[in-house]
Amino acid sequence: MNQDNLWIDTLKFDDRGLIPAIAQDARDGTVLMMAWMNRESIQQTLETGEMHYWSRSRQELWHKGATSGHIQKVKSLYYDCDADAILVKIEQVGDVACHTGARSCFFNEVSLRENLKLK
Repeated sequence: MNQDNLWIDTLKFDDRGLIPAIAQDARDGTVLMMAWMNRESIQQTLETGEMHYWSRSRQELWHKGATSGHIQKVKSLYYDCDADAILVKIEQVGDVACHTGARSCFFNEVSLRENLKLK
């Protein structure tokens, strides 16, 4: 393994070898999506400069945008204080991250007034 990538060994993968990864727009900070990564997808991401994830439903490596053209170019990568989550700041090509065609996967807003009994 590349000595520069030893930080990967500090990550806390779950029992399936996965870690959650948040993709955030590097320009404006919008959270675009959450997906899962494993060691192989992290390595592919570092080697190509484009996001690769692990598809739990298909059980295979997934190059984001390989079929849609909406690739994600890596600008910076972080892991959290517990080393159990990754944040990747990206350039979203085509400005569409969600498989629904939306810019962000996070478009279902919950009414806090109703759900938290706010006054």
